[in-house]
Amino acid sequence: MTKLYVGTAGMSVWFSDDAGAHWDRPYSESGLYLESRVWALASHPKAPGRVYAGTDRGLYRLDAAGKRRRWTHMPSPMDTLDIWALAVAPHDPKLLLAGTHPAGLYLSRDAGKSWKRLRCKFADHCIFIGKPRVTTVVFDPIDPNWMWAGVEIDGIYRSTNGGRTWTKHVNGLRTEDIHGLTVIEHDGRRRVLATLNAGLHISDDDGESWEWRKLPSKWQYTRTTLPINGGKRLLLTNGNGPPGNDGRLLKSDDGGESWSDAGLPTPVNSTPWCITADPDGKQIFVLSNLGQIFQSKNGGRTWKKLDRELGEIRSALLQAA
Repeated sequence: MTKLYVGTAGMSVWFSDDAGAHWDRPYSESGLYLESRVWALASHPKAPGRVYAGTDRGLYRLDAAGKRRRWTHMPSPMDTLDIWALAVAPHDPKLLLAGTHPAGLYLSRDAGKSWKRLRCKFADHCIFIGKPRVTTVVFDPIDPNWMWAGVEIDGIYRSTNGGRTWTKHVNGLRTEDIHGLTVIEHDGRRRVLATLNAGLHISDDDGESWEWRKLPSKWQYTRTTLPINGGKRLLLTNGNGPPGNDGRLLKSDDGGESWSDAGLPTPVNSTPWCITADPDGKQIFVLSNLGQIFQSKNGGRTWKKLDRELGEIRSALLQAA
């Protein structure tokens, strides 16, 4: 059994315990303000029933026992910030990394009870969005001491020492408008995929340089990639802008070298925004920015659109119960 969580911009978190057939949105008595903007969701497979939410009012933790769902606010230096990015280390369920708006990075070593702001200098101003924001944070799956962060709009940052120091890596990027980062092992080495407003970029030298890869699409705008089965298959969301009014899901079976249409049912009402999958990659959900939900039960070979739409979607998480 899996649980699907969907974070929205203004309608808190929706829950489904039956793969999207039925939905529940607990009221504010559950501990999370009913009109919360939930930018990020994260969990760890070794802590079933626990979900972290990055919101416009700081960090919250969900403890779900049976049908009981209760959100707990976790006081932190991020209480007055928007938490746009959140990750739990694959090797340590107590190690959390968060990114905020305005741009900042924070690390917790005790499952969110206490936080330390990391030393990383970001741009103070962006002509397009005012203050830059950290849109993605990633624990490197190859080396547990490595971490990655993407900033809209200030490029890609990397730490090789557990977050103590960070360096900026933008050589070859067409813009510094970063939406997502994914790290996989490809041909025996680390490959990093970055999704930008100006398209997909790939690095095979640990981020020292980036190469733009033209997609077989009339749009090059991209939001996120998700590796399935350790990166043997990759999925990529592609559309005509934020939120856009059309989009596609692309797939790759060769580590991102080539891409083809994954066959989402049409019409798609906006750019596909989020992808989440179960550990074995058989059940996958793709969610558009303006509320559509697409499901595959066979690893992405076929898809169906769910009847329910949920407003403006910003994050999603599929968790094994």
